[in-house]
Amino acid sequence: MDNSALLVSLSFLLLFASSSNAISSCNGPCRTLNDCEGQLICINGKCNDDPDVGTNICGGGGGDDDECKPSGSLKCEGKTKPTYECSPPVTSSTKAILTLNDFSEDERYYDRSERVVALSTGWFNGRSRCGKRIKITANDGRSTTAKMVDEFDSVHGCDSEHAGQLPCDNNIVDGSDAVWEALGLDKDLGRVAITWSMAE
Repeated sequence: MDNSALLVSLSFLLLFASSSNAISSCNGPCRTLNDCEGQLICINGKCNDDPDVGTNICGGGGGDDDECKPSGSLKCEGKTKPTYECSPPVTSSTKAILTLNDFSEDERYYDRSERVVALSTGWFNGRSRCGKRIKITANDGRSTTAKMVDEFDSVHGCDSEHAGQLPCDNNIVDGSDAVWEALGLDKDLGRVAITWSMAE
């Protein structure tokens, strides 16, 4: 092997060895699943949303002006997660992930029969939507309304106030039992893709 071929081989090896511990965000370069932040996965050499999980961290093609970028990251118990002060833009059919929450344990207490939700920090929007109703639609077209009562924090976590949990994703509608029941969803799933909009 001549010197130039050896030099090219060594350069190639060093390039990949030095980037193997890198963590990329949306559309960043990657080779393996471990190269991408949080719930992003490596698709065709770029970090992107996981279609199997239904994440919407990279904005799903919403355009550069509307892109919600991480404001930082938090690490606890060996896991690193991006933090967000923003959420995707609210539209007449905003894509989101519905999660399940027991609001009866909330300090304000809501009965399990009440249709209430918490929204990710960006959608919570400094309490501007508190007390207002949103319309939630499941993939089968079934819909219900629910009152927005709390923030599902996508900025802070890993502390006693957040029960040691990592921050949530920036596209979460955290719903009560009654919301899941009204939509006819299986609560054992824990996370389901939905759309939502303001109802009032």
